[in-house]
Amino acid sequence: MAKSPATTKSRIPMGDALDNAKMSKLHMTFWFLGGLGIMLDGFDFFIIGVANPLIKEDLGANDWQIGLISTAAIVGAFVGATFLGPLGDKLGRQRIFRYDLLMFVVFSIACMFAWDIPSLIISRFLLGIAIGLDYPIAAAFLAEILPKKNRGRWLVSAFSLQAVGMLLGAVIGLLILLAFPSETSWRWMLGFGIVPALVIIFLRRKVPESPRWLAENGHESEAAAVTERLTGVPVVVSKKDKREPDHSPEGIKALIQPALFRRDLRRRTIFTAVPWFLMDIATYGVGIFTPTLLAAMIITGPDSSGIADDIAATEATAALDIFLVLGFIAAIFLIEKLGRVRLQLGGFVFMAVGLAILALASALSGGPSDHLVLVFAGFGIFNFFMNAGPNATTYALPAEVFPADVRAAGHGFAAGMAKLGAAIGVFLFPIVLGIVDQWVLLAGLAAICILGFVVTLVYQIEPAGKSLDEVSGRKAGGLAARVD
Repeated sequence: MAKSPATTKSRIPMGDALDNAKMSKLHMTFWFLGGLGIMLDGFDFFIIGVANPLIKEDLGANDWQIGLISTAAIVGAFVGATFLGPLGDKLGRQRIFRYDLLMFVVFSIACMFAWDIPSLIISRFLLGIAIGLDYPIAAAFLAEILPKKNRGRWLVSAFSLQAVGMLLGAVIGLLILLAFPSETSWRWMLGFGIVPALVIIFLRRKVPESPRWLAENGHESEAAAVTERLTGVPVVVSKKDKREPDHSPEGIKALIQPALFRRDLRRRTIFTAVPWFLMDIATYGVGIFTPTLLAAMIITGPDSSGIADDIAATEATAALDIFLVLGFIAAIFLIEKLGRVRLQLGGFVFMAVGLAILALASALSGGPSDHLVLVFAGFGIFNFFMNAGPNATTYALPAEVFPADVRAAGHGFAAGMAKLGAAIGVFLFPIVLGIVDQWVLLAGLAAICILGFVVTLVYQIEPAGKSLDEVSGRKAGGLAARVD
């Protein structure tokens, strides 16, 4: 006799089923496909730093133009995350999630064949829009399908693929420099991103829509079907899984009519956007110019050449990037035990310590070349605690603390502010280095990290151990930490 289907009474509410599910192979598949877009951001982040010295020689770019070239993709990411990311709340995660990387492919080709500095800047800007758009869509999708027990761990694990992308950029940069030691090698570097992007586009074809988004937008049967695929249990879309009727703006209107700054969301917006903004000033300002900074600090000699210096600096940077991977590993293991807030607070403090050590090495007699232990210690501490703290937590927090109807808008705004901070750091870093001593700039970046600590401490919201519905509710109650 055939078994009768589960009755509505015996079915589990969809939100409870998603929050309490065990991590399945399907979860991990969707997690991996979400994180691959972040890997491309890491690749592009690193490769432009390797390419910059060659672009400068090949196209005759001055410091201001190099700043614009480096900043263009980051400004594009600001536009993509802030103004296009909210479309994920209106149109759904899946539609944008599957096709945004087509833009990345098209404009990577444009970068590869740029004929002058303006065309390269424009192509880099448009490529950045694609990168920025993927941030809030991927984060919102992952947060909405991951179980609550290890939600933060898996979000950080997805973001950790950024470090994989950076290491990929280091390897590809070195291979291209060694195989084609020419001033035009930068074209192959910027064009290589096409390969992984096409692979990701192909793999993302079968990713479903977020069940929480479906439930909130009237597609209850489809939401239940996707949830049952993920959890393996019969579910029902309950009243709490649906959007309560109110007058809150949706999608991009959440920014035009700044709902993110309404009283019930203001704390969340400040908590997620400001520390990420401050962190990225330091992270991108130091990180994207690490090859250049290392060359200036310890490598360049009287008999050096531009390509030789670039190879040596890239090798040294790749070695230091091991600390980025170790930092992410630490965050993955500690984020549920210590909580997001503690990791972010500690990370900001030790980032400041690392920058202070670099400032000390630059200020001491003989300069950094006479204090290599301090230089590598400073970079190692900065890289490790950046990824063990704020670089991981600032990505996860906006995906958790905002309600579903503005989750992509909230994450997009926070990511957009981060990219704005990154643009400031990348653009001003080489200019300021030409005006003040290295130690002054590094000390200033340390002070910015301390400010990030203060803002986190004042506005903190701890999602660890809470269901997504609980932590992202519009009411201000229940925001205190609950960490096992």
